[in-house]
Amino acid sequence: MSSNLLKWLYPGMQIKRWICISLVGICVVAGGAYFVPSPYAFVRAFGFVIILCGILFIVIGIGKMTISFITLFLPKREQDLVNILYQKRYLERGPKIVAIGGGHGLSNLLLALKDYTSNITAIVTVADSGGSSGRLREQFDIVAPGDIRNCLVALADAPALMGDLFQYRFPEKSELKGHNFGNLFLTALYEVANRDFQQAVELTSKVLAIRGKVVPSTVDNVHLVARYRDGRITEGEAKIPRPGMAIEQLLLKPQDVKPTEEAISAIAEADVIILGPGSLYTSVLPNLLIKGVAEALAASSAFRIYVCNVMTQMGESEGLSAADHVRAIVRHVDKNVLDAVLLNAKEIQEPAALARYKQENAFPVRADVDDIRSMGYKVFAEDIVGVKDYVRHDSIKLTQALIKVIEKNRVIKR
Repeated sequence: MSSNLLKWLYPGMQIKRWICISLVGICVVAGGAYFVPSPYAFVRAFGFVIILCGILFIVIGIGKMTISFITLFLPKREQDLVNILYQKRYLERGPKIVAIGGGHGLSNLLLALKDYTSNITAIVTVADSGGSSGRLREQFDIVAPGDIRNCLVALADAPALMGDLFQYRFPEKSELKGHNFGNLFLTALYEVANRDFQQAVELTSKVLAIRGKVVPSTVDNVHLVARYRDGRITEGEAKIPRPGMAIEQLLLKPQDVKPTEEAISAIAEADVIILGPGSLYTSVLPNLLIKGVAEALAASSAFRIYVCNVMTQMGESEGLSAADHVRAIVRHVDKNVLDAVLLNAKEIQEPAALARYKQENAFPVRADVDDIRSMGYKVFAEDIVGVKDYVRHDSIKLTQALIKVIEKNRVIKR
């Protein structure tokens, strides 16, 4: 113990001078206090001046010591201090929000939502069977890590380089072609953590210093099965979108997969639950079909919002209106899991972008507001679209619209 105290006095610690200045300040204050009881006014005034000088020495010493500590623990990142304070003091007082889905839609939402509250839990589908995730599932018997990776990066507070690293995709000429570094990282941690995928996600969350939590909806190795209206059946998330074939029912294989305890607990404790945005049959519904999830949603006292996609998807939601999306959810869960629906109200006027979508038989989702209201749900129509190479939800617009809906329908105190 004494040896540790002596280390504060070692050369190069850059702390001794400020300790000394603080101690001098304390001595000066004590000396000034000696003159204060004097019956002579000018002596008392002199004593107060000395006390003020002593206090100034103490403030300078403590202030410089604080800066030394900040510089030590946040080298070259002193500017991050205000962000840390903001996150700890303001964002932690925000509402508890659970976002359920997968794909790019969910990660795009989280990207801006983390600046509203740090009490976020993303419940993510792990049923992907294509690309890097599909290959890793076959080789390592692991649940799909791709959507989990995207959500972790979206919520990351680590330097941007870490996010770029986790999203790095190896080139075609490499033996690792098509794989993302983040997918490989999660798979390696899964093996190191005794094949505990939830622990692998938690460890990766610490590496990326994320705001909030990312939890898989299940850690069982689940696959999607689609039955089409003509009776045909397809297994595997990547194979389900089939142009011109309407999906009648989505199933899980095996059907008795269990949800993670973290997912159910988050739903029970939530103030707000957001379903989507994301592919209706391959991102949103796979989470709701897991036994216990729909029941937890139905029992929740949270305000539950479904964010409908802005464009239909070839082979998955061709020709579906916003009300059709809602009907599909209701048909599959057969429980009341929604309170409101958020739709895009802005007409998309980007001929070049719309022409590309038209080639894939994809069109803007029709916002049939009255039809949804007749089903008993509140409807909020806002400008939430952004057009770059693709027509997607604008992350900032979507979050602002959700905040407006949340604060209008629930009393959120900060």
